[in-house]
Formats: sequence, C-alpha cells, structure tokens
Amino acid sequence: MRVSPLIRRLCARVARVARGSIFRLALLYVLLLAGSVVILLGFIYWSTAGYMDRQTTETIEAEIRGLAEQYRRRGLAGLTALIRERVARDPVGASVYLLVDERFERVVGNLDRWPRESPDAEGWIRFRLREWGTDHTDEHEARAQVFLLPGGLMLLVGRDVRDLEATRRLILDALTWGLAITLALALLGAWLMSASLTRRLDAINQTSREIMEGDLTRRIPLSGSGDDFDRLADGLNRMLERIEALMASVRQVSDNIAHDLRTPLTRLRNKLELLAAALPESGESRLLAEEAIADAEELLATFNALLRIARLESGSRRADFGPVDLVPLIEDLVELYEPLAAERAQRLDWTTGAPSILVEGDRDLLFQVMANLVDNAIKYTQPGGQIQLRVEVAGGATRVLVADNGPGIPPEFRERVFRRFFRIDDSRATPGSGLGLSLVQAVVALHRAHIELSDNAPGLRVTLTFGGRPQ
Repeated sequence: MRVSPLIRRLCARVARVARGSIFRLALLYVLLLAGSVVILLGFIYWSTAGYMDRQTTETIEAEIRGLAEQYRRRGLAGLTALIRERVARDPVGASVYLLVDERFERVVGNLDRWPRESPDAEGWIRFRLREWGTDHTDEHEARAQVFLLPGGLMLLVGRDVRDLEATRRLILDALTWGLAITLALALLGAWLMSASLTRRLDAINQTSREIMEGDLTRRIPLSGSGDDFDRLADGLNRMLERIEALMASVRQVSDNIAHDLRTPLTRLRNKLELLAAALPESGESRLLAEEAIADAEELLATFNALLRIARLESGSRRADFGPVDLVPLIEDLVELYEPLAAERAQRLDWTTGAPSILVEGDRDLLFQVMANLVDNAIKYTQPGGQIQLRVEVAGGATRVLVADNGPGIPPEFRERVFRRFFRIDDSRATPGSGLGLSLVQAVVALHRAHIELSDNAPGLRVTLTFGGRPQ
C-alpha cells in the first residue's frame, strides 16, 4: 500500500516527538498524576460507598440486637411474633428475615427458601434475592447474618442491598470516567507540550547544524513571548554574533596574509623562471633554479589551498548550487585517471546502481573532491593494486564509495587526517601539503554531506553520503 508523503512526514514527526526526552518526562508526569488521581478517587470511594456499606452493616446489627433482646425476654414465641409483625408492617421493605427448622422448612419470614450460599466464619452471607411478588424475576444482592437457635432452628437476618450496589456502581462509573478523562486530558497536554518544545528545540538544532556547516550568519528564531527559550535563544544569538565577528576578523587576517604572501611568491617564481631561462640548460645553477621554482610553486599551491578552504568554509559557494548528475561526473573522473592508474599497473573499476543519480551541489567542487580521493588512492596503493568506485542510492541517501587495497589508515588517525597540515608519518615521504583531505572535508561540509573512512580489509574505504543518515 502506497503511503502519501504527508502521512509519512506526520508519522515521522510523531515518532520524533515520541522518542524525545521531553515526551518521556511528560509521560512520567502523567503517570505521577494518574497515581495521585487514583489515590484521591480511592479515598472518595472509601468515604462514600464504604460509609454506606458500614451503615448497612450497623442497621443489620441493630436489627439483630432488637431480635436478640426479644428472644431473651419472650423466647422463641416472642421472636417469631416480632418477625411476623415486622414482615406484616413492611412486606416489601429492605429488611430480610427467615426462621427455618432443622429441615430448612420456613417457620416465619419474608423469604420463601433458605439461600444456597454458605456463610463465612463470622456468620455473614451474601446471596441473590428474587424481586418481591410472583410477577418479578429480577434478582439482586442481599446481605445477612445467620444464627443457630436451640431446637435446630436457624435464623437469618439481613437487608436487601440493591440501593447500596446501585450507588456503588454509580460512584465507580463516575470515578472511572473521571480518571479516564483526567488521563486523556493529561496525555493531550503532555503531547502538546512535548510537540511545542520539540519544535523549538528542532529550530535550535537546525540552526546549530547550519552554523556547523559554515553559515555563521544563521540565528535562532525567537517566538516573541519572552519566555525561557526566548531568553536562551537571545543569549546564544548574541554569542553567535560575537563568534561571527571574531571568525570574520581571523578569516580577514588569514586572507590578507595569504594574499600578501601569494603576490611576492608569484613574482619570485616568475623571476626564478626568468633566471632559469637565462642559465645554461645543463649545470648546477640551472638545476638549483628549477628546484627553487618547484618550491615556490608548492608554496603557492599551499596558499591557494588555504584560501580555497577559507572561501568554502564561509559557505558563499552554496548560492551557486544546482542539480549534479554523479554518474557522468564519475565517468569523466575515471577517464581522466585511468592512464595514471595504468602507469602504476593498477586497475580502476567503477559501478553504479542507476543510470542517473542527482545531488544538489557544485559540479566543479564535487569533481575536485572525487579527484582528490581517487588521486590519493592511486598514490598510496601499491603497483598492481585495485581501486573501486561506486555510486548508489540506498535508504533515501546517495552514497559514493572509493575503496582501494592499499595500506589504509589506522583507526586512530581517521579523524585527524582531516586537520590542516596533518600527515601520517609514513606518508611524509610522498609529495603533498596535508591540505587535500581538509579541502575535501570543507567541500563535503559545504554540501551538507558526510564523509567516513573505514577499513576495506585490506585498504581504505571512503564513503560520501549525501542526504539521509550516514551508515
């Protein structure tokens, strides 16, 4: 069954709110409230239904005391006369009397037969009592106490408790509905509160992510209510303004230094080229001039890389983003690097899971990222090795994998290699400034993607993930 995007987004939002700690705290509050309400309603029930039950017991005991007094004074004849008189005075009343002989034959009373239920240890018995009169078939509950009299006689004295039971059910229904409505309102309030707080925290998290991706101009939105969240957001925004100003100052100083050094370096390289051209083609002076030119170019490349990283981290290139098809991009990349891999007797293979896979980004920057990764794979994989590229869409995310069977990167260095100028000791013998992966990281962050280095057993596996959660 196909689910509409609106329902999927709604379900995702519900799941996100339900997973949040705010909702769990709200549920804990609901449970505490439910416990308090149950205790309160239990006390109300004990105070009302329990009181009526105790009153019924006291009425029966008063009836028993009256009959016992008559039995002591007037004997069995007086007892039967009193019971007959009370039944005659109120034949359909709530009082219940029955005196039977040893064969359970009725002697006097307003019950037609002895109950089948057995009394408890204190002589109390609960039984079903048929409605008075021959036309009634309804039964309701009665409660009575049983006594043994001399001569094998048995006396039952009790009351019809239908009104008590009806009142008890009414109170129970009212308390149950009251508890249910209280819990429903508490759950609704907990959900609304959790959704509101989650929405405001999502706004803060979204702003934090955009700032971490290089957009230092982002600020946390205020609701205008002046509540605790507004005060917190206002404080964070002022802190971000200060950080942005400091970062802009540092970036400006770095750019100025790079620009100021790049210009004389360029002039130095040009002069060295003129000097090399003026020197004889063979000789130590020409060789030294050419080495100086190479050093100058390496310095210029380093400054250019630093300037590019600074511009990428500012996020200004994001305005030029557009749809980029990764499949032809990687085809061009493979075509470019196949000769270099062939020179090292390496095999460069690539596969794709679809004829066209689009991501939002800058094609030149993405091409440069892929080129850096493939160049590194070719550079650090031994001759005869294998480099594999794959682009695929899985789980709502687009992934590009670059894997080789070279020496790989030890786990403790996989995060540190993205730092500027960081190089593993084993790689210091190879050309490079230690800025290649820093540039890759800056481009990946600009595209709000994720890069992960892992073991290819053997070798290194680099995974770029666009959209969705990284694996």
